[in-house]
Amino acid sequence: MSKTVVIDPVTRIEGHAKISVFLNDAGEVDSARFHVVEYRGFERFCEGRPFTEMAGITARICGICPVSHLLASAKTGDKILAVQIPPAAEKLRRLMNLGQLTQSHALSFFHLSSPDFFLGWDSDPAKRNVFGLIAENPDLARAGIRLRQFGQTIIEILGAKKIHAAWAVPGGVRSHLSEEGRQWIRDRLPESFDTITLGLNLFKTMLDTQFKDEPAIFGEFPSLFMSLVGKDGEWEHYGGHLRFTDSQGNIVADGLSEDDYHDFIGEAVEPWSYLKFPYYKPLGYPEGMYRVGPLARLNTCSYIGTEAADRELQELRQRAGGVPTSSFLYHYARLIEILACLEKIQQYMDDPELSSDRIRAHAGVNQLEAVGVSEAPRGTLFHHYNVDENGLIQKVNLIIATGQNNLAMNKTVTQIAQHYIHNNDISEGFLNRIEHGIRCFDPCLSCSTHAVGQMPLHVELIAPDGAVVKKVYRS
Repeated sequence: MSKTVVIDPVTRIEGHAKISVFLNDAGEVDSARFHVVEYRGFERFCEGRPFTEMAGITARICGICPVSHLLASAKTGDKILAVQIPPAAEKLRRLMNLGQLTQSHALSFFHLSSPDFFLGWDSDPAKRNVFGLIAENPDLARAGIRLRQFGQTIIEILGAKKIHAAWAVPGGVRSHLSEEGRQWIRDRLPESFDTITLGLNLFKTMLDTQFKDEPAIFGEFPSLFMSLVGKDGEWEHYGGHLRFTDSQGNIVADGLSEDDYHDFIGEAVEPWSYLKFPYYKPLGYPEGMYRVGPLARLNTCSYIGTEAADRELQELRQRAGGVPTSSFLYHYARLIEILACLEKIQQYMDDPELSSDRIRAHAGVNQLEAVGVSEAPRGTLFHHYNVDENGLIQKVNLIIATGQNNLAMNKTVTQIAQHYIHNNDISEGFLNRIEHGIRCFDPCLSCSTHAVGQMPLHVELIAPDGAVVKKVYRS
């Protein structure tokens, strides 16, 4: 008789989800599914609101990455106004996004994933969390907390709030960088560099010792990768254009504009999850699977553009023997991106333009449709708005990074389950490894479940011969 193993809830991720593992008669894994079981509906209830309010509204989609929505929305508003924002405003937005990437990546690595690394896959689940990490390695835990605080404080210095700062607006930003804020950032940079150096050295040591096998098991498969890149192919997080590459490093499509995303990104739905399944249209669904986020950004870019991060990028590629395609290496990529962010933040500290008062352009509604794009910590984020002549929102579409990784997340948990579960032998440690396959992507489910989708109102368990073993209906 076939059997289903359910992991519910999936822990140490943002939001609510479960994983179902489907076993055949022999106790071997046929497949696994990552179910997103929450629904919020931001796309619908934004209709009728002034587009000028969208940055403040959509920032509240998520408490982990509000800056991502703030900036994508503000960029969409820039296009509705048909203005080019002042150079100082773009630099200030970039600085806030660097703080955002730093704090979010630090949270993912040091708080959410490190308990698995430093306490062990098979450790007591009651202690396998950040509190257990504090007890086991207080210096490392404290360093990770302070690194995240560094990124959050940059956001607060610019926007007056660490979370949901209504600071970026269509046309620019509300305030510049104060001299006191600039000095605080300078003073904390050395400690932050020390922490990320420690994190990188620890993780690379673990790859050489205790995690020799994990990269080949935790989501190792070919796929496309997509992100923003600069005009010369440099690493980008705010501007530039879109690029797709493949698992051999070949450029599949380049110079793409977010305005034309409908031409190359499709969105499929499945009846068992609220989370949509974006795919690369020219290859169709599901063959057009692609990944976004830190690993994708390091795979699509030609170089980063800062000295230390470029050395780490070269080492990552050498370790992978070319293009790193294992989802397990998302952790490695996050650490490299933190280093890149710190180097770029340091460069900005010597830029006097961040103190300029010329930070906002003013105009009325000049475009009735616009698409904005930015790189969130978890990957490329699209905001698409239609407005009327008065600037009232008529339609919204949000394409979230977590959704774009949906096909890859499902493939990752299936691969892990097939490796570890045999003959109905299912230990708690095995389930934690499957769960960790999702943590590799650091999904943000509150961000990703906006569009009207379908909840699985009934579930069928199907035997290998196609017979329905059991039906479960929701009341």
